[in-house]
This record gives sequence, structure tokens and C-alpha cells, in this order.
Amino acid sequence: MLKLEDISVHYGSTVAVDHVSLSVEEGELVTLIGANGAGKSSTLRAISGLEPLKGGSITFEGWPIERARPQDIIERGIAHCPEGRRVFPALTVRENLEMGAYRRLDRQRARADLDGLLDRFPRLRERLAQPAGTLSGGEQQMLAIARALMARPRLLMFDEPSLGLAPNFVEQVFALVDEIRAEGTTVLMVEQNAYAALELCDRSYLLETGRVVCEGAAQDMLANPEIRRAYLGG
Repeated sequence: MLKLEDISVHYGSTVAVDHVSLSVEEGELVTLIGANGAGKSSTLRAISGLEPLKGGSITFEGWPIERARPQDIIERGIAHCPEGRRVFPALTVRENLEMGAYRRLDRQRARADLDGLLDRFPRLRERLAQPAGTLSGGEQQMLAIARALMARPRLLMFDEPSLGLAPNFVEQVFALVDEIRAEGTTVLMVEQNAYAALELCDRSYLLETGRVVCEGAAQDMLANPEIRRAYLGG
């Protein structure tokens, strides 16, 4: 479904992603794990068209997208739930959700999707007219996920969905990610909590200083003694 071949991303003279290749098959939940600064978020931003490639190629469902505009990538079926939630703080909850569907032409179906998401996220229904910036961190994360789902993506990318959340919200977010995949949406997720990510996913890639240094099935990664020492606490 998604294939990255030998991609590199540079910020000036700094190499953020260094010849990374990876793939995500339809229906999978794949995670990128690794320390801060390993290139995980930059990889997602490259897929979304937010960072230009220094080299390499990206294909989605057979289509090359490495030179596509972000709005065209969304139309192709890739949505990005970014690190830090990035809701529009001055806009209401409803307006944020409507922004998730701004490239859709099927307005009647989009309205039906909005109603369905508000049933799924009752806290958001209670706060529809409230500015998004006044929500708690957990509520903003729910809003960011719902906004991404409004695009009806076939591939949904999560960047650090548990970052900065209270433990009860972390559990809810991981349960929601698993539920989204179970409903048929393919998921690519960056997550600092390596243990939780590996417990949830089908396959994983470990990045260090912009390179893939290990990849495999989640259970194999969990059993790898070097990964356990470095990332799983023993």
C-alpha cells in the first residue's frame, strides 16, 4: 500500500532521515520506534508532503507521491494526526472537525460522518461550540484524531498520540488506534512508548540517527534483547 525507497530528508546541513526504506501493507498497524531525534516524525512529514525529499521515492497504492502537494496527498487517502495535536485553537470544535473534510466533495456523507464521530466522541459533542484551545490535552487529542478521520483516510498516520497525556487518556488513545485499524483503516504510527507500540502493532521499524537499524514482527522485536535493554527497560 505504502512504500518508501531510500528516502532522505535534510534540514540544511543536518541529516534527519538517511536512506530509509519501509513498507506498510493494507490493513496493517506498523510503528516507528526510536529515541528523540531519530527521524521518525520527519519520515511522516515526508510522506505527507510537508518536507521535501533530498532523495528517494514514496509510492501510495502504486502512485508516486514524493512530489505531490499535501492537499493532494490527503485526497489520495493519507491523513496525518500530528505530534502535539495541532488543533486550531481559536476555531470551535465543530469548525476543527469540518476542516478535516475541507477537501471532500461528498458533503452529505461528510455531515453523516460528523454525526457518527460525535456519537463516538461524546465529549466533543458536548463542546461543539467551544474553542478548541480551551480543551484539555486529552480532549484535544480526541479532536485531532476525529478531525483526521473526517478525511475518510485509507492510511492514517499518528505522530506520538500518547505524548503528554494523563494515563487514563493514554489507554483510551491506544484502544482507539487499535479500533480504527480493526475497522479497516491502515495505520502507521510513531510512538515514544516503545513497549505500548510493540504490544499494539503488527510490525515495527527501529530508527536510530535517521536510519532503520532493525525491523520485524512486533513479537520478535519485543523478544530482541538489545531492543529490550535500550528501549523497553530491561
